[in-house]
Amino acid sequence: MRVRTFDLHTHHYTPAYFQAVRDSGGDYSFGKDQTGRDIITLRGARFFGVTPAMTDLTARLAAMDAAGIDVAVLSLSTPNVFFLPAAEQAGLARRMNDAYAEAMAAHPDRIKAFASVPMDDPDSALAELHRAIDELRMNGVILLSNIGGRPLTDPAYRPFLAEADRMRLCILLHPMIPAAGQESLREFVLGPIVAFPFDTTLAVARMCYAGIFREFPQIRWIVAHAGGAVPWLLERLDNGYRDFAENREHIDELPSEYLKRLYYDTVTFSPHNLTMLRDLFGADHLVMGSDFPHLLGAIDRAVPSITSLAIPAAERAQILGGTARSLLHNL
Repeated sequence: MRVRTFDLHTHHYTPAYFQAVRDSGGDYSFGKDQTGRDIITLRGARFFGVTPAMTDLTARLAAMDAAGIDVAVLSLSTPNVFFLPAAEQAGLARRMNDAYAEAMAAHPDRIKAFASVPMDDPDSALAELHRAIDELRMNGVILLSNIGGRPLTDPAYRPFLAEADRMRLCILLHPMIPAAGQESLREFVLGPIVAFPFDTTLAVARMCYAGIFREFPQIRWIVAHAGGAVPWLLERLDNGYRDFAENREHIDELPSEYLKRLYYDTVTFSPHNLTMLRDLFGADHLVMGSDFPHLLGAIDRAVPSITSLAIPAAERAQILGGTARSLLHNL
């Protein structure tokens, strides 16, 4: 029997969203790359390339069919709604969540979605969380590794995390350009290629040492891009707990114990790396992702990178869809 496959790391935009970026007048703007393709820039440096499939659900469904992907869980990638002032984030989050809900209604067997929430407006963040999950029947939330430079450990975000914990919320943790050192990342698209996964790593390490995973153990975090450098730094993070008193202040177990309770997507596409992830965290803590339709994604490699693993068929099925079904709301 064929496994029903879920892509939990895949992004969708609307023309209205891109227009909001154009109209924002802030750090983000539109430009052209050396080949004439449309790109979004951050302070003049390339941020991401705009591809036709980003706004085209018909093209998405065709790509899913070709790749053997049954269900796509859409989300609004970086910069999400956080390029806007706090007072304007809620309106854009509502519009995007409504657009996703319309896509889900049009394709109920193929399209699911993670909600965006206006984190810099705490009351609106809680209201939109419940509207998205309870009324729109969305499947979880996407958060960024930093919110306009502010870490997720900021006390302003604690009420949201407390409610997320009560709800056993599924949260996709997606990277953002690091708050510091952005000027050094302007060459060679180093921000998205290299700095993204390392900002995810910084966010996870900071949340772990700050006790977020201890205090809010019911949140189901999915860490994007195969955890960034987290899998390779588990022992070093444990040594940080052993060696530095401040790193033991908020947690009472080795960091690796908390990090093994998180979930990790497969957006590395390397069978060698995926085998390591499976050995460290277990197939039941891995979910498939493609990062489609971004240029650094690879929807055509999402399924084969998993089916090629030398692991039992039941574990491959778990990664392709079983873990996703255990995490997502409103299935």
